[in-house]
Amino acid sequence: MKPLLLILSLLLSIHPLAARPEAWMEPFPPHKIAGNLYYVGSKDLASYLIATPEGHVLINSSFEESVPLIRASIEKLGFKFTDVKILLISHAHSDHCAGSAEIIKETKAQYFVMEQDADAVENGGAKKSRIKADYTQFTPAKVDRRLQDGDEVKLGGSTLVARLTAGHTRGCTTWTMQIAGLNAVIIGSPNVNPGYILVNNQDYPNIATDYERTFQFLKEQPIDLFLGAHGSYYDMNAKYARLGINNTNPFIDREGYHRYVEDREQAFRTELAKQKTQ
Repeated sequence: MKPLLLILSLLLSIHPLAARPEAWMEPFPPHKIAGNLYYVGSKDLASYLIATPEGHVLINSSFEESVPLIRASIEKLGFKFTDVKILLISHAHSDHCAGSAEIIKETKAQYFVMEQDADAVENGGAKKSRIKADYTQFTPAKVDRRLQDGDEVKLGGSTLVARLTAGHTRGCTTWTMQIAGLNAVIIGSPNVNPGYILVNNQDYPNIATDYERTFQFLKEQPIDLFLGAHGSYYDMNAKYARLGINNTNPFIDREGYHRYVEDREQAFRTELAKQKTQ
C-alpha cells in the first residue's frame, strides 16, 4: 500500500472517540438523584446505580479505564461494587460499553443488552453506519439476556423498562423507571454524529425512519427526572451544583427535557434535509 493510502486507511480506522474529551475521564462526585437512583459516572460519561436490598443494577460501563472511577464512586456512596448483579448499557459504542467485560469479571454481573446491539457487544465492535471501515473497538463481552423493546429488568423491588430508541445505533436504549413517585427517563442518544449517512445508507437502510420513531417516542414520554447517557445532555454539572438548595431536586426538569428533544430532532431534520439535496 502506498504511504498516503496507508495514512488515509489508518485515519479512517480511528474512531473519533479515540480523542476523548477530558470530561469523559474526569472524576465527578457521586450523588443521589432520587430514591435509590444514583449517579456514579465521570464529569460527562454517565453511569447510574440502582441500589436494592438484593444487589444493584448498573447502567453504562464507559471505557475500560473508567471502571476504577465507577467502582470508587459506588464505594463512596457506601455500596459494594461486587454487589452489582445486573449490568445494562445505553448503546454499543465504546464510551458506554468498553468497560463491560472488566466489570463482569470483577462483579460476576449478568449482562443485559438490547437485541439489535447484542452482536456488536459480543463481537467487540459496533460497525457504524457511515464509513465502512470505521469500527468502535472494545473487549467483547458475553450477553446473558437479549432484550426486546418494552422488556422489564427487575431486581429488589425496582423495575427498569428497556425502550428501543434506535438510530444512533440499531439497539440504542432509553431506560425508563418510576422511582420515588417520579418518572425517570435516561435517554440513550438521539444524536446524529458527524458522518452518519441518513439517506441511501446501504448498511442501515432504515436509519432515518428509526430516528423519527425515536423522537416520536421521546416526545410522548411522561417525564420528571431528565437524565441521559452523557451528563451534558441534561446539564448535569450545573444541576449538581444546585442540589440541596431550597429543598428542590434540580434533576426534575420537564421543560429542559422537551427543549433537548426538540433541539436534537431539529438537528436530525436539518441534516436529513441537507443529505436529501446532495
